[in-house]
Amino acid sequence: MKKATNVWVFIFIIIVNVAFSQKTNCTLDFEFKGASNSSNENGDWGGFLNQNRCGTTFNGYLKALGVRANQTGFIFLDSSEQTRCLNSMKRFDCGMEKLTSGGGGCSNYSTADVEQKLGNELRSLSENCRFASCGSCVRSWESINGGSNLEESMICRFAVLVSLTSLKVEDEENIQRIYECLSNNTRVYGEKEELTKKSKGKRGIWILIGCIVGFVVIIVTVIIFSKTCCKSKPSFKTHAIKDVLLKKPGCPKFPIKEVYFATNSLDESNFIGEGTAGKVYKGILSNKEHVAIKHIIKDGKVETFVREVTSLSHINHPNLVRLVGYCSSKQHCFLIYELCPNGNLANWLFGMFLVFWFNFLPFVNNAELKYGL
Repeated sequence: MKKATNVWVFIFIIIVNVAFSQKTNCTLDFEFKGASNSSNENGDWGGFLNQNRCGTTFNGYLKALGVRANQTGFIFLDSSEQTRCLNSMKRFDCGMEKLTSGGGGCSNYSTADVEQKLGNELRSLSENCRFASCGSCVRSWESINGGSNLEESMICRFAVLVSLTSLKVEDEENIQRIYECLSNNTRVYGEKEELTKKSKGKRGIWILIGCIVGFVVIIVTVIIFSKTCCKSKPSFKTHAIKDVLLKKPGCPKFPIKEVYFATNSLDESNFIGEGTAGKVYKGILSNKEHVAIKHIIKDGKVETFVREVTSLSHINHPNLVRLVGYCSSKQHCFLIYELCPNGNLANWLFGMFLVFWFNFLPFVNNAELKYGL
């Protein structure tokens, strides 16, 4: 009976040990040169790690992931494997749990996925991390953007780095230098995203300023163009008057004051008629000469002014009305004729015809009644 009890106790101990070992054993091998004696204790990968003292442990963790990826093709551990490894390392506050598969995106990548989807980034990192300079290695590292935010991009970067490690498991010296370079020189975690937001904000401000400046330039151009186009060109009147002055008419030019003096400032009591070109006023010049003054009030009729000044000023005939002179200014044109107190030819002709017609009309009516016309 005692022997049977001992056997059962032995079996129970074996089962417990097996179960405990399965629960606590990590599938990663952390043994590699430089992991324990590295001076890179403060490398926090730009703040990706929560504690500065996790640097050496994390570098060993990455190397172990690379060895595992070389053997299996898988990059990150699943949640249960990750828990066992963190328990064995006693590093629960470092932030390594961020590199756990199953979160979507690059966290689920295998080495084949990295080669297919991030192959250019993998080759660029391998090429630029041969250490002509650490700066080129960091630039290649930070150019890897496989997610919508910086944290997702960091997971993609580590997926590429683990894949690169799996290709160089025998070159521990180069891998160690890459880890030291990137862990100490990576931009502060979150700083790049903040800088990106700031750069986008600045770019938006400059775009807004450019739009405002462009709008102002367009408005100013339109205003200048409209003023240039709509600026009144020298009117026909101005050109015509210049032509008159250049041709030296044979009649004198009177000042505007003389015209206003003669017509009592174009008083309505002096108004004697109106033609197609303008109104006509009677007046008396300062030399006591009675005149008729035609006021050209329509720009379209200024050719009348020009024609009569250039033609009548050189004609002196007893049967034609004499042009005494003219007056011109920017706003007004006047033709000054001798006054015909007995009326003009039209009045005489049409006036006599009307008298004759009204005298003849009764005889026509009587004849129509008498003879039935």
